[in-house]
Amino acid sequence: MHQLPPMGDVMNGFFDHVIVGGGSAGSALANRLSADPARTVLVLESGRPDYSWDVLVRMPAGIAFTRGRSFYDWRYRSEPEPHLRGRRMNLPAGRMLGGTSNLYGMLYQRGNPMDYDGWAAAPGMQDWDYAHVLPYFKRMEDAETRSPFRGRGGPLTVQRSRPSNPLEQAFLLAAQQAGHHATDDVNGFRQEGFGPLDHNIRRSRRWSATRAYLRPALRRPNLTVRTGVTVSRVVFEGHRAVGVEYVDRRGRVQQVRSRDTILCAGAIKSPHLLQLSGVGDADHLESVGVPVVHHLPGVGANLQDHLAVQIQHSCTKPVSLQPTANLKNAPWIGAQWLFLRSGPGATNHWDAGGFARSNDGLAFPNLMYQFLALASKSYPTSPTGPHGYQVHVGVMNSDSRGTIRATARNWRTPPAIQFNYLSTEQDRRDWIDAIRVTREIMKQPALARYDGGEAAPGAGVQTDDQIWDWVVTNAKSAMHYSGSCRMGTDDKAVVDPHSMRVHGLDGLRVVDASVMPQVTNANTYAPVMVIAEKAADMILERPALEPERVAYFQRRPAERANVPGAEEIGPEKSA
Repeated sequence: MHQLPPMGDVMNGFFDHVIVGGGSAGSALANRLSADPARTVLVLESGRPDYSWDVLVRMPAGIAFTRGRSFYDWRYRSEPEPHLRGRRMNLPAGRMLGGTSNLYGMLYQRGNPMDYDGWAAAPGMQDWDYAHVLPYFKRMEDAETRSPFRGRGGPLTVQRSRPSNPLEQAFLLAAQQAGHHATDDVNGFRQEGFGPLDHNIRRSRRWSATRAYLRPALRRPNLTVRTGVTVSRVVFEGHRAVGVEYVDRRGRVQQVRSRDTILCAGAIKSPHLLQLSGVGDADHLESVGVPVVHHLPGVGANLQDHLAVQIQHSCTKPVSLQPTANLKNAPWIGAQWLFLRSGPGATNHWDAGGFARSNDGLAFPNLMYQFLALASKSYPTSPTGPHGYQVHVGVMNSDSRGTIRATARNWRTPPAIQFNYLSTEQDRRDWIDAIRVTREIMKQPALARYDGGEAAPGAGVQTDDQIWDWVVTNAKSAMHYSGSCRMGTDDKAVVDPHSMRVHGLDGLRVVDASVMPQVTNANTYAPVMVIAEKAADMILERPALEPERVAYFQRRPAERANVPGAEEIGPEKSA
């Protein structure tokens, strides 16, 4: 990484923009805002630098070793979840520049066009429909896939996978045999269906937000980046934010002033920091001893996430990638990747997957799949033989909502994180359907020649009650935390969708996953980056990119995937 100038008077000066959090959104904003040489930009990141020598971050297959280690991960934990029998969920989050873009699985999924049209249906949100976000997706992409929906020449490399393992190919064929369509591009015209997935990998290396956005901007004299400094509160004069207070590695408390403070700390830290600064529900803030600056009850509400499980099978033929999970093979795999940029270390191995509906009454798919040609040791019943395979399935449209709540005035005290996972009847219905839809795919003839039996959930899990019990016992977070500083124009909204400013305050914005009204039905990295790209034009007071009103695929809710006659319609007909 480019050597940063020493911390000194520059930190005691005045900046046009202070970005709190150097993760995915913060990296993108740092690049776009500092491209204007007349603006000074400071990025404050509480984690460590994004080291070039760190093999486990750079190597795509290193994801198996970084989560849960404090060197890489903040290791948040939820409160005991009442509908998961009191389980406290592990909540990984990247502890470094680039944030979770250096920790997640490198899957690039935009979500469905109807996600954004759903956002835009709320009052004041009309500029967040698919037509308005599509040009920003295209601006930020350097996509290998060529189509009118995809971008070329942007900072974010999007590599198309090439499912070559026999099990991957069999899974895609099995999905078609079960009545699901093949799709050429889940990020293009048709999301629904199964096919190759997109990765943020470039030249066999993870292409994180720091690689794409922050590093190219580091030599600009108007951009300053600091790591190991934790912002403890936003400083206000009346209802105007005038800077932040931060604590450095030595425990010294200092302040820096700015014209514009932008929180990019993520769906857990951004609402917590607002609350510590006196912005949130007044009664709650007073109960934990925080002086109230501005009553805004939506701060920390509307918290969302996705859950996922793995359906696992033993494999009867020696074609799986199970041997690559053996630690004795790690030195050879690492050397092959390091010197030849090839081999098992050069990919995340999630090459095949797709999207489906759990029932025919839905307007667009609510199940996301990623197939893996090996079986992890996730459950007591996981395959113990030399070969296995699994498919990850997650329900994308849960109507459960949770909260982030400060528990003390001290920034060192973590917030109470409560998702209320699986708390609704819709959750139960969708998850039972999800397991049955997945099993229907996994039993098809294409996979039968490899099938040594379902290991998880296993043959003993068949009834609705048994399936629900297994999901409640085993579901894990998909790391898609969002919604806790929702943008909108109603009384419970936190952020103005036209400026990203916090309602009722001057000089303060939020730009990260917390502003999503509803989590998209896919991984959240691509949506976070498009939010940052769109927000950059707002902050720079530049005209927004012209909307592109293109037709995209949509089915009538009652139609089955294998029935001819699906419609191709544009967002103006689907809203």
